[in-house]
Amino acid sequence: MIYVIQEHHARHLHWDLRLEYNGVLKSWAIPKLPSPSFRRLAVEVEDHPLGYEKFEGVIPEGQYGAGTVKIWDSGSYEIIEKKKDLWRIKINGKKLKGTWNLVHIGDKNWLFFKSKS
Repeated sequence: MIYVIQEHHARHLHWDLRLEYNGVLKSWAIPKLPSPSFRRLAVEVEDHPLGYEKFEGVIPEGQYGAGTVKIWDSGSYEIIEKKKDLWRIKINGKKLKGTWNLVHIGDKNWLFFKSKS
């Protein structure tokens, strides 16, 4: 399945994690650079349509998400475990690889981090 992280220079620089799931791209905004060494806040945002994982360019002023978008990492992923409050996935990207977790911590907030094992 599709995995991509887009670097998004909007009002605030952040990275958009997108995972193909049930015909859409489930999406989370990560305020700090994803790293295998640190847990990162990931704020769940609206789903995006398939095809958006290829988008690079400028979203014009006045539109939602205005700013520059470029692909930071891409590849594929597989779900190892999925529960209401947990996604455990194996990422095969160019930059990120291995088993990663998305853990729901309340409202739209999740933690995104690499598994130690």
